[in-house]
Amino acid sequence: MLTVKLFAKARDLVGSPLIQIPWSDGETVGRLKQVLSERHPSLMPLVPRLLVAVNNDYASDTFKVSTSDEVACFPPVSGG
Repeated sequence: MLTVKLFAKARDLVGSPLIQIPWSDGETVGRLKQVLSERHPSLMPLVPRLLVAVNNDYASDTFKVSTSDEVACFPPVSGG
């Protein structure tokens, strides 16, 4: 299982700051986004722009994730 921390609008849409998803080591951030959309359809509007951090560094869709990694998802932030 992979534990994923959710922040801001992502947390609000899911209704929890933490979720666990079935995971095999070596799957990518892109796959994580796909699984998030499938398991939590309310996140679908955010997923294309979702920022994913793995071990405190933003990761591209091709980055490989292990179950031991710390993963956090942030919706894009706008300011003014």
